[in-house]
Amino acid sequence: MSRQRYVALDVETTGLSPRNGHRIIEIGAVSIEGDRITEEFESLVNVERKISSKVQRIHGISNEMLVNQPKFEELFPRLRSFLKNSIIVAHNARFDRDFLKHEMKRLSLSVKNRYICTMEMGRKYYPGLPDYTLDTLYRHVFGEIPADIRRHRALDDARMTAQIWMDMVKR
Repeated sequence: MSRQRYVALDVETTGLSPRNGHRIIEIGAVSIEGDRITEEFESLVNVERKISSKVQRIHGISNEMLVNQPKFEELFPRLRSFLKNSIIVAHNARFDRDFLKHEMKRLSLSVKNRYICTMEMGRKYYPGLPDYTLDTLYRHVFGEIPADIRRHRALDDARMTAQIWMDMVKR
């Protein structure tokens, strides 16, 4: 019998709500096997419009960085292959799931993965924290966030989520 495959996933976006026209500008994902990360997926996403200076400051992603990147529909086959037969682990999973569903619905595409939310699980595994942001959970489990971690970049956030998830499953 094969072991269940988990993929920690994070998206960076132009805003907080796909219903208000906000879009995914970066996707990062890491495959988790046992207690290690075995594969990585990362892509910027060309949304074919300018992103605000506020969004650029938050993510460190500029309009110039997105120009020659694939559109969501162009990278989707690679993403679907990476997510195949996995349970998706995400921090604030509803946010990532809603954005992915919105992009897929827009293109009449779909994936049927289950989601696990490390933010929700954090309340159970690490009770009494002041909040359950990714940064707070990471600091609680591992101490300071390493200086080379690019916060609010999808791949590094996915790596942090994976590390928190691996700590949770040990408990």
